[in-house]
Amino acid sequence: MNKQPKYRQVADALRRDIDNVVYKPGSRLPSESELSERFGASRNTVRSGLSLLVGEGLISSSQGLGYEVRKHEVFELNASRFENLTFPQNGDAYNTDVTAAGRRPTQTFRVEVTPATEYVAERLKVGRGSTTVLRFCRRFVDDVPWSTQATYYPDWLVKEAPRLAEPGDIEEGTTRYLAGVGVEQVGYFDEIAARMPTPEEARLLEVSAGVPVMLWTRTGYSDTKPIRCTITTFRGDLNRMNYEIGSLSAREGDM
Repeated sequence: MNKQPKYRQVADALRRDIDNVVYKPGSRLPSESELSERFGASRNTVRSGLSLLVGEGLISSSQGLGYEVRKHEVFELNASRFENLTFPQNGDAYNTDVTAAGRRPTQTFRVEVTPATEYVAERLKVGRGSTTVLRFCRRFVDDVPWSTQATYYPDWLVKEAPRLAEPGDIEEGTTRYLAGVGVEQVGYFDEIAARMPTPEEARLLEVSAGVPVMLWTRTGYSDTKPIRCTITTFRGDLNRMNYEIGSLSAREGDM
């Protein structure tokens, strides 16, 4: 005998239907009255079950339009190759990866001078409140918000590479630009975390209730010191990240 509350039984059944593609991404679910009849439950009970699925990011609701199965066109990012200058580039790393996947990149920029937070200062090995230049971009894949990226550069580096403080895109990518002025990134340290978005992140990424964000902090190093701290905030429902470590000849060989 199923001892779960009825609204959870409704949510479980609909979740299975979505997983089994009974309801395809982008399709609408039956109305609340139709679901009430199917499950032998009140509309309030059905609505509670649907709310669970909204909170999980599986469906979305629109006033007067009912519930829709959310589309999940996942973009796969190879973090090992991202910014690797030995690979052919088509502009910066973001443009290269998105166009190589047959999709369309667009982004907006802002550049500002800002004091280093404790989080950034610790990674750049500068004093908290020290002057940094922030290059912030909001990135899209096929016009859908994909990520925001905030890169902080220490003041000493901006003096050596003044284009970092100029507004707009650096077409070849900042890593390649820095290498061109003699500041080569020889390594990086990555940190990955997940949490629920702040209200501002939810607005910029246009995520619905229940969708987490993935935080990717990459600190880049020259052969002597840190040169930048990049914090990328991804939509958790539309992104997957992978790394390549060691020999992968067995993976690439014939089955």
